[in-house]
Amino acid sequence: MAGKIPQYFIDDLLARADIVPVVDSRVKLRKTGKNYSACCPFHDEKTPSFTVSPDKQFYYCFGCGASGNAVGFLMEYDRLPFPEAVEKLAASLSLEVPREQLAPAQIKRQQESQSLYQLTEKAAEFYREKLRDHKVSARAITYLKNRGLSGAVAKEFGIGLAPPGWDNLLNHLGTSSEKAEQLELAGLAIRRQDSDGNPGKAEPGKRHHYDRFRNRIMFPIRDQRGRTIAFGGRVLGDDKPKYLNSPETPIFHKGRELYGLWEARQANRELKRLIVVEGYMDVVALAQYGIRCAVATLGTACGEDHIQLAFRHTGEIVFCFDGDQAGRTAARRALEAGLPHMQDGRSLRFLLLPEGEDPDTLVRQIGGERFDQLIDEQGRPLEDFLFDLLGEGINIQTMDGRARLSKAAAPLLDLLPAGVYRQLMFQQLARRTGLEQDMLEEIIAAEKARTAKLAQQAPSAAAPAKAPPKPTSAQPSAEGERPQQPHTTEYPDMGGDAPPPGYDEPPPDYDLADLPPQGEDEPAAQQPARRHSGQYRLPAERMLIALLLHHPQLAQLIADPARFRNSNDADLQLFGEILQVLHKNPGLNSNQLFGRLLNLESKEARELLPHLAMSHPIVGSAGQALEYDPETEFNDCLRTLETAAEKQRKRGLLDQLKSNGNQLSPEQLALLAQFRRKQD
Repeated sequence: MAGKIPQYFIDDLLARADIVPVVDSRVKLRKTGKNYSACCPFHDEKTPSFTVSPDKQFYYCFGCGASGNAVGFLMEYDRLPFPEAVEKLAASLSLEVPREQLAPAQIKRQQESQSLYQLTEKAAEFYREKLRDHKVSARAITYLKNRGLSGAVAKEFGIGLAPPGWDNLLNHLGTSSEKAEQLELAGLAIRRQDSDGNPGKAEPGKRHHYDRFRNRIMFPIRDQRGRTIAFGGRVLGDDKPKYLNSPETPIFHKGRELYGLWEARQANRELKRLIVVEGYMDVVALAQYGIRCAVATLGTACGEDHIQLAFRHTGEIVFCFDGDQAGRTAARRALEAGLPHMQDGRSLRFLLLPEGEDPDTLVRQIGGERFDQLIDEQGRPLEDFLFDLLGEGINIQTMDGRARLSKAAAPLLDLLPAGVYRQLMFQQLARRTGLEQDMLEEIIAAEKARTAKLAQQAPSAAAPAKAPPKPTSAQPSAEGERPQQPHTTEYPDMGGDAPPPGYDEPPPDYDLADLPPQGEDEPAAQQPARRHSGQYRLPAERMLIALLLHHPQLAQLIADPARFRNSNDADLQLFGEILQVLHKNPGLNSNQLFGRLLNLESKEARELLPHLAMSHPIVGSAGQALEYDPETEFNDCLRTLETAAEKQRKRGLLDQLKSNGNQLSPEQLALLAQFRRKQD
């Protein structure tokens, strides 16, 4: 079995390769300033927002957020797994890819996963063979024909048949107890239970299992590489449930997969949109009528992972659900999951079908062309659907109705990332309720405070309220993240010196009057540097990350990254992780560093890094990139964080002093008196 590709080779490959010809051979690039630009190959757009940086050696799309280095581009554009992408890039440079010996535990895990992939593929072939076996398939074929499916579509989706009986698959693949246990691990077999409902006593050498899927039409579930990882089965008789899905296994996690996505990608070089439906037959029926962009969740509500997965392949998602209560509930959940991901270039739409209809039945009545027209004509944009959904049963002509709508909508709108779309949504709510936007923001703040207070009062019963994310360029706006010149990040005219989205407002001074001074003779160098008017910087925590991405050599200014990695702040933890990578590999350039950081466990970090790497750390009021001294800015950010930490420490100390007034030492009394004088 092939071992892991050594990291030193990947670093060397990224250092030798030039991403510009790699991308240009597939997507025609145009020189714009010191970078290159094109219309993004990963989502539909008319204005170029896809940027390739020869300096940093990676690409980034300001529209859909696609990003990566040369290897990542080959993976996404050529649809290659990581090892094959490395092999392809290395071959273009006439390099041979070495392999390193895996640790025994890694070899075992890799072998187990590989055996499960092989087993599920063999099971899929078994089910397909049974559908071709006329001795057992007559009923199934009649059912599929009655649903209007052709043999070509059934073959494309790999549809098969689990025949009646308790051990058909077991007799074919699980001829020993060990193989039966493998089928159980793959979710294809179930261990028998004794009369008490517990797993039966195992007897060596004997099977104690039966087939999970029996007398069902089988729909193989494929991952993004086209590997069969699980199954969904539609019953042919009266058994329950009507649809049965594979359980979670080491290779299948239903919250991260979309049925039909692999098939949609094979049928479309560019996916203009994805239609999310509720069932397997909906996906297959739409494909039968020429609509090759439908996907379905796997027996679970549409969550954020599904949304992110879909948006990696298209800029528009249409939720097409039944018009009954269950469909409306599913649409509401999908809406809430999609709000945090509504960035520039993305669209969510909703089409609730007439009650009693689903995409499968409707497309067979009206045909694929009319169904497409129905989506275009009646698919409702997120903003309309959200306000109408929340406004059901509310009379906004009354003061009470407007208050109820505000209270229901404001927390949902707060899920939207910072940017123009968020502002427009709040303006829409303000028009509907007659409330000023400032008042709506106060409603959100009050609700957050109430939630936080409840969490503090009952810490064991309620989880702590999630802190709102820091403003960041990882949350682009429609106007603010598409540069006219890709080598500088342009922002909309905010009027005067208003900060662009994601950047801090420059305070006129650092006022520490609310805290006791550290000493009258404190050197001026210890005070944070004042910001010049019209200059805007990222928040200090994210400024540190951005500076490291632009200037990896700055890591050597910090001796110990552990204090950051142990921080309670997620951004400082990420900063500490980057420091650790650079301390272990001091010679890494920006390109090599970025390549290593793509493997971080935190998906939030993986999404944040390309935004920071492609954003200029300091911009002017018109959005133009400003020059700066990296080391000075780096040290300034560190001092800013130290000052904030010292403030927090002193506030805590003063709270303690006030609450223990009768037990203070003379020094503590003097400190408290000094603080009170400052207050006066």
